[in-house]
Amino acid sequence: MWECFSVYFLPCLWAFCACVGFGLVFNIQGRGILICGFGAALGWLVYLLSTRYLAGDIVSAFLASAVIGFYSEVMARVRRCPVTGYLQVALLPLVPGAGIYHAMQYCVAGNTELFLSTLLHTIGFAAALSVGAMLITSLLRALLPRLHLGGH
Repeated sequence: MWECFSVYFLPCLWAFCACVGFGLVFNIQGRGILICGFGAALGWLVYLLSTRYLAGDIVSAFLASAVIGFYSEVMARVRRCPVTGYLQVALLPLVPGAGIYHAMQYCVAGNTELFLSTLLHTIGFAAALSVGAMLITSLLRALLPRLHLGGH
């Protein structure tokens, strides 16, 4: 019980809190801030679960960003707000800042092999984030107008 709480719930709670703060910076109003925070917590949960059960954190980043993309698209339509605010804020906990930092640290130290491997991994991680969100957004924007939901 405690392991589940400390491994899954607490990191998702911190992602939620951090993104609520960033929602203020991005000028997201009212309940939208909580929606962004919940999107970040959901994405972080998917990332944590998929890194535990799948091989590789790049695949996990792709899945988490796809879930965040879907969630952001749905919430934007429900609230009739732009999707970019929800998407950008909810993706923040997954941004590979540590990878960029360590790559530059290895570069400055002259450790070319570690620099290149860390840099390529960080680029792959960032690409997985962008492709996951972009793929879901593109699919939903292509499919939703073709579906006749409640109309004649």
